[in-house]
Amino acid sequence: MTRIPSAQKDRKDGQQAMNTPPIVSPQEWVAAREKLLVKEKAMIRARDALAAERRRMPWVAVEKAYAFDGPAGKASLLDLFQGRRQLIVYRAFFEPGVHGWPEHACIGCSLGADQVGHLAHLNARDTTLLYASRAPQADIARLKARMGWEIPWVTITDSFDADFGVDEWHGHNAFIRDGDRVFRTYFINSRGDEAMGTVWSYLDMTALGRQEEWEDSPEGYPQTRPYKWWNWNDSYVPNAAPDPKWVKVSDAGEAAFRKRDG
Repeated sequence: MTRIPSAQKDRKDGQQAMNTPPIVSPQEWVAAREKLLVKEKAMIRARDALAAERRRMPWVAVEKAYAFDGPAGKASLLDLFQGRRQLIVYRAFFEPGVHGWPEHACIGCSLGADQVGHLAHLNARDTTLLYASRAPQADIARLKARMGWEIPWVTITDSFDADFGVDEWHGHNAFIRDGDRVFRTYFINSRGDEAMGTVWSYLDMTALGRQEEWEDSPEGYPQTRPYKWWNWNDSYVPNAAPDPKWVKVSDAGEAAFRKRDG
C-alpha cells in the first residue's frame, strides 16, 4: 500500500493540498469495496422498509376546494391528477421577490427541475407529477421554454401552499384519489427534496409505491412483476402486456442477480 506524496506549498495548479486516501492494489480495492457494500445493501433494505411504512401511513381527506391556473385555464386539485390515481405536487418558488425573478426561478428549485426524469415512466404507474408556483402562467410558459422543462406547471391562486406546508419553503406533497375524493398521503421537504427527481424516488413517496410484487405493501395494493412494466418513454400503451422479448431479457437478468447475490 502506497500513499500519494504530500502536496507541496508551491503547487503550480493552485489547488488546495488534499489529505488523500491510500493508493492500493486492485485486489485491495475490491476487498475495501466489498466491505462497504455490506453497509450499502443494509441502507437499501432500510430505505425499502421506510417506503413500506409510508405505504401504511394514514391518509387525510382534502376537504377544501383549491383552484389553480393552468395552461388550459382554471383547474381543481382533482383536475391536476389528469385522470390518474396518484398526484405529486412540488412547490417551486418562481414569483416576484424570489431571487432570479423574472428571468429565473429559485436556483435550488431550478436545480431540482433539471433532475426530473422523463414523466412517461411515472405516468405508467398511474402517477402524475407537476410543479406549482405563484407566478402567472405566461411567465411559467416563458420560463419552461427558456430552461427546456416539460413538467406540467400550474399557478397557485389560494392558500394551497400555506395549507400544505410549502408557503415559505419548497416541498413535495403526495396525494391519492378514490373516485372524486382526494387524500393527502405524504410530504417530503428540506434535505429530503435533494434525492427527488428519479422515477424511484417519486414512487417511493407515494401511497402505492413502485407497485411491484417484491414490495411489502398492504393486501390488495396494485402490484406487477418488477422490470416487466418498463418501456421506452415513447412506447407505453395502457394495459398492454409486457413485450415478450423484454420479459425474456429481464428474466435472465433477474436470474443472474439471484445467482450472484444468493
